Amino acid sequence: MVDKDKKTDLRITTQNLNVFYSEKQALFDVNIDILNHSVTALIGPSGCGKSTFLRCLNRMNDVVENCRVEGKVMLDGYNIYGKKADVVLLRQRVGMIFQKPNPFPKSIYDNVAYGPRIHGFTKKKEELDQLVETSLKRAGLWDEVKDRLNEPGTSLSGGQQQRLCIARAIAVKPEVILMDEPCSALDPVATAKIERLIEELKERFTIVIVTHSMQQATRVSNHTAFFHLGKIIESGRTQELFSNPKEKKTRDYIAGKFG
Repeated sequence: MVDKDKKTDLRITTQNLNVFYSEKQALFDVNIDILNHSVTALIGPSGCGKSTFLRCLNRMNDVVENCRVEGKVMLDGYNIYGKKADVVLLRQRVGMIFQKPNPFPKSIYDNVAYGPRIHGFTKKKEELDQLVETSLKRAGLWDEVKDRLNEPGTSLSGGQQQRLCIARAIAVKPEVILMDEPCSALDPVATAKIERLIEELKERFTIVIVTHSMQQATRVSNHTAFFHLGKIIESGRTQELFSNPKEKKTRDYIAGKFG
């Protein structure tokens, strides 16, 4: 949970969030507050519910067969699971970066331009060109690809492909960016570039990142939530959680006693 004086900075809050896959319960009464213009890291052993929780934040679990979500996810005070919620608009506001880079089988330019075209963000070619350039610059990729925009996105290196996917997400002007282990398939050099990018992006966006690396969580996040067996065991400011965890399970996980 966040400090009381930070309530005005809330972007997302969950209330008694439960998730079921058929009869198997994956998340149990998850309550967490996520602050605007900050990075929140979700840590915990494999299968603990981190990615399931992340997918709740833009309703990606809707496409999972036999998945049922109970409770509330409030985005700027609006329940995204309410009957009148617009899922298309939600996924524009809450973008997602996956574990493995997944550029479209299109040119670098068209990868970034795809979303703005679909949503009708621009009316003129010049406006679209500017939006593509701005998105690639914010993703730290423009200087590397500005002379090859017509080449396939799949021709880029793994790290460049991931930054292209970030540019693609940015192009539809989201407010929140979800990242599901975005560096796990990358080498250390590409990982460092993504981490520097995350630091820059939080000035404009709210970021929630699932990471298998506690070291990465300490480097990039402002707040951390520790998941275990579908429950949040402890959450708080990253520095405090890692230096002075309140719960024994958190201490044991950080110490490497399980995971």
